[in-house]
Amino acid sequence: MRRSDTDSRVSEALFARARAVTPGGVNSPVRAFNAVGGTPRFIRSGSGAWLTDVDGNEYVDLICSWGPMLLGHAHPEVQAAVQAAVARGTSYGTPTEPEVELAEEIVARTAAEEVRLVTSGTEATMSAIRLARGFTGRDVVVKFAGCYHGHVDALLASAGSGLATFAVPGTPGVPTSSTDLTVVLPYNDRAAVSRAFTEYGDRIACLITEAAPGNMGLVPPEPGFNAFLAETCRAHGALFISDEVMTGFRASRQGQWGLDGAVEGWTPDLFTFGKVMGGGFPAAAFGGRAEVMRHLAPEGGVYQAGTLAGNPVATTAGLATLRLATPEVYQHLEATATVIKDAAASALVEAGVAHVAQSSGTMFSIFFTDRPQVRDFADASSTDSAAYGAFFHAMLDAGVHLPPSAYEVWFVSAAHDDRAVQRVLDALPVAARSAAAAQESR
Repeated sequence: MRRSDTDSRVSEALFARARAVTPGGVNSPVRAFNAVGGTPRFIRSGSGAWLTDVDGNEYVDLICSWGPMLLGHAHPEVQAAVQAAVARGTSYGTPTEPEVELAEEIVARTAAEEVRLVTSGTEATMSAIRLARGFTGRDVVVKFAGCYHGHVDALLASAGSGLATFAVPGTPGVPTSSTDLTVVLPYNDRAAVSRAFTEYGDRIACLITEAAPGNMGLVPPEPGFNAFLAETCRAHGALFISDEVMTGFRASRQGQWGLDGAVEGWTPDLFTFGKVMGGGFPAAAFGGRAEVMRHLAPEGGVYQAGTLAGNPVATTAGLATLRLATPEVYQHLEATATVIKDAAASALVEAGVAHVAQSSGTMFSIFFTDRPQVRDFADASSTDSAAYGAFFHAMLDAGVHLPPSAYEVWFVSAAHDDRAVQRVLDALPVAARSAAAAQESR
């Protein structure tokens, strides 16, 4: 039995209760620890860079709620703003000032000319695709294998039998009719994109891509790839949708578009945002060119609505977070991420574990693979999940909570100070040796 299992008695009891009333005991699958084994930690509280679970164990948090906690947990100024908003009321079903201010902040930071607020990243991508179809009068959607855009039926698709064929459902419950207008291509493959547009160009409504994929681990776009996608879409009358639900205001102050777009000259027709822009609350958005956005109801004929969209508490939290996210914050994030990424790589080299460390802005991943780089889903799929599981649990034993999957991004916050970083650095050598031992035992 792992030591970490003996330190999770209350979590184990809660997990048993949860499994009796919730499928798998969790409300989002990766939380169940299925990919790494063991019992998920039920967290009681978070403060700064630290999490405390229901058993009283303290961990350095390298999940950060999968990205939103840019400033760390329970940031006092964000808390104060939220408490003041709650005191005024939690939902009205009418327009409020904070939603206008948050939209203004997003427009000021990005190339989006107008935005519509929603409540989740899935809703943002679903709505952006509907808008693209309504604007172009076309039906076909192009996406990339390994890019995740929420649990929209048309986007939970696997590649068909060829590089430019329609997709098949990627999960039970998605009918073929939902994916037979979706084309799935290998990421970073310009030739495949060109073939798809040659075949279906006059039918393609949009191409959607994670601005820097983070759901197969962090896979940066090759230099000029996003610019190529934007240019290809423009040449064929399709819209280019840059999904920045993860990267927006996390990869940099503007997101991946801010990192690369100014240099490479690409500007999306539509963006999707989430996570950081909600400051830890359920909030997301889609936006882009005004010419396209004005096809939305009530100005246009493309319908989209949401009872809790623009919720005053969520928009207040998001606005406070973005206003506190200064250039100095991003400098700290990137420096901290680099220290941890490089230390992890060094520990794995010392232990003789093949790996690839990849980053984009403040985001990074470690792949347990012998491939020289990870540039697409096929490369990412070569990662050694068993070795990662051993590495994960050794880190957990040492008080560091990593993502419980080998295919996720590691996140840091502005609150990750020297003490938090040192705990991570101290844990890495033992964890690397545990990964090596897992490989040797097979």
